[in-house]
Formats: sequence, C-alpha cells, structure tokens
Amino acid sequence: MREEHLADGETIVMQLRTHPKKVVKPILLLVLLLVILVALWIVPLPVDQIVLWFATLVLVVLGLAAAIGPFLRWRTTRYIITNQRVALRTGILTQTGRDIPLYRINNVTFEKQLSDRFWGCGTLVISDGTDQPGMVLDDVPDVERVQRALQDLVRQGKQLSDD
Repeated sequence: MREEHLADGETIVMQLRTHPKKVVKPILLLVLLLVILVALWIVPLPVDQIVLWFATLVLVVLGLAAAIGPFLRWRTTRYIITNQRVALRTGILTQTGRDIPLYRINNVTFEKQLSDRFWGCGTLVISDGTDQPGMVLDDVPDVERVQRALQDLVRQGKQLSDD
C-alpha cells in the first residue's frame, strides 16, 4: 500500500507478504524438471535430435506454467496493518482488496498446523461482527507476533474512543 492510499493521520504499522513457503513446491518442481531435462541430454538415448528438442520445449513450458502462477500470487498478495485498519490486497491481473477498520474488529485468532509451526507461519482470522465471514490471512509469517500487535492496536483504538 502506498502512502497516497492512506487516510489523513494513517500510518503503516506492518506490511507483510504471505510466507515464502508458497513458492517452495513450484521451485522444487522446477528443479525436478531441470534434472529430468539435463538427464535427457546427458544420457544417450536412441532418439532423434528433434525429439530431444521437443521434450525440452515441453518440459520448459510445463515448468514455467507450474511456477509462474504461484510465484505471482505470492508476489502480489499483501497484508497491511495500519493504525486504522487491516487491509488484504491480492491479484495478478485484477487487484482485489478488503479492509476492516480496527474499531470494528472484535476477535483476532490464529491457527498453526504442524507444517505451519515448521515454517514459522500460520493463519490469522479477523472477525468484525458483521454478516460477512472473517478476513482470513493465510500463511502469515510469525503469526503470533502479528496477532499480538493487532490486538494491541485494537485495544489502543478502543481506549482512545472511550476517552
């Protein structure tokens, strides 16, 4: 989120991206395809050169198709916490977003599965007491620290409004 998109007096407290674990599988797939490609060219096979070039083209296209989408989704997904709201921005071609003002937040919970604990991330669920489902932020790095910081911001905002 850029400064020009902020309201008067609004400052960015945290700007996060989903955990890089989102791109680990595509990278491993690319490495596997690269190993297969190298093996095709190194191991003498009784096939024509044109077949090797065709197999190379197929493997390159498969690798790019498998890796580009997840990488772009990871690169374009942002979680922004300001002193006034929580914002989710995502999208490759079409940008979508959802904001929840801090004063409307009534519950902030996190969930860490076994694999999340290994990677040091988790899912943050922010409820605002409306009919809409809570905002779900997947693969938030250091989710417990983010949850505490968000709860502190919500509490500070409520104290200010009570004064």
